[in-house]
Amino acid sequence: MIGEIGKGLLVYLGIETGDQAGDMSWVLKKLLGMRVFDDSEGKMNESLTRDEGVLLISQFTLFGNLKKGTRPSFNRAAAPIDGRKMFEEFLHQLRMEFEGAVAVGAFGRHMEIEAVDDGPVSIWLDSRQRGY
Repeated sequence: MIGEIGKGLLVYLGIETGDQAGDMSWVLKKLLGMRVFDDSEGKMNESLTRDEGVLLISQFTLFGNLKKGTRPSFNRAAAPIDGRKMFEEFLHQLRMEFEGAVAVGAFGRHMEIEAVDDGPVSIWLDSRQRGY
């Protein structure tokens, strides 16, 4: 095992060709501000606290597309060298701005990830489609 958290967020981070530092900053701000945890009345109204954690996983397959058939193409994903650099910068910023536990998967490696979903919430953040 290389990374583990208790309660918190499992974040799959995909880096797209052309992503810039501003894209990563926008995603990080949204991630840390999302109110997806229950308050005392059971409503999703609380954001991540230092008592929780973030498990950050690099996931180029988020950019898989089946436009031309049934075998996915990942041509929108950043090249590994660029993706690693952006991923590491995002991880550094996350550790600087978040006081809770931060665990990380192995970049570019096959991983087995176990997660227990505590609620019906999955959020897609796309720095190039900020209007939704």
